[in-house]
Amino acid sequence: MHEGDLTKVRSALVRNEQLAEFARHLDLGRAMRMGRGESTSGGRNRDNLLGSTFEAVIGALYLDQGVPAIDKFMEPFLDDAKERIIQLAEIYDPKSRLQEWAQAEKLGTPQYIIVSSSGPDHAKIFEIEVRIKGVAYGRGKGPSKQVAEQIAAQTALESLGISK
Repeated sequence: MHEGDLTKVRSALVRNEQLAEFARHLDLGRAMRMGRGESTSGGRNRDNLLGSTFEAVIGALYLDQGVPAIDKFMEPFLDDAKERIIQLAEIYDPKSRLQEWAQAEKLGTPQYIIVSSSGPDHAKIFEIEVRIKGVAYGRGKGPSKQVAEQIAAQTALESLGISK
């Protein structure tokens, strides 16, 4: 693959949503230790917690057994996911697509501004606006800044008529 395509695939693979999907495959939510409030509010199914837990498992496996064990552990996950990830890499990363477009148009790098955040600390909702050269092109809301930024970028792509 070309370097740019490999970068897109890597980006899609390490996204928290993908890591959470791997964690769900292992039923890691059931094994997570958390407070009663987090548990009753759906913490065992939250992408950010599942993705972080999967990363922790990988880190522990690395520290205990090294890179060869990681390769062996991850191979079935990657085999199952690679075709879908290759096909959807661009859809998974609207921020990169928007940045590529803005730079190709000589408009500079998009800026992501937090418009608001609401809700309790364990279940915040962020609203982000994406601006290029000070002009707002899209907004997004999500349970993390990263998710809200991706949604804002996708909204911007759609408003520009360049979404897929």
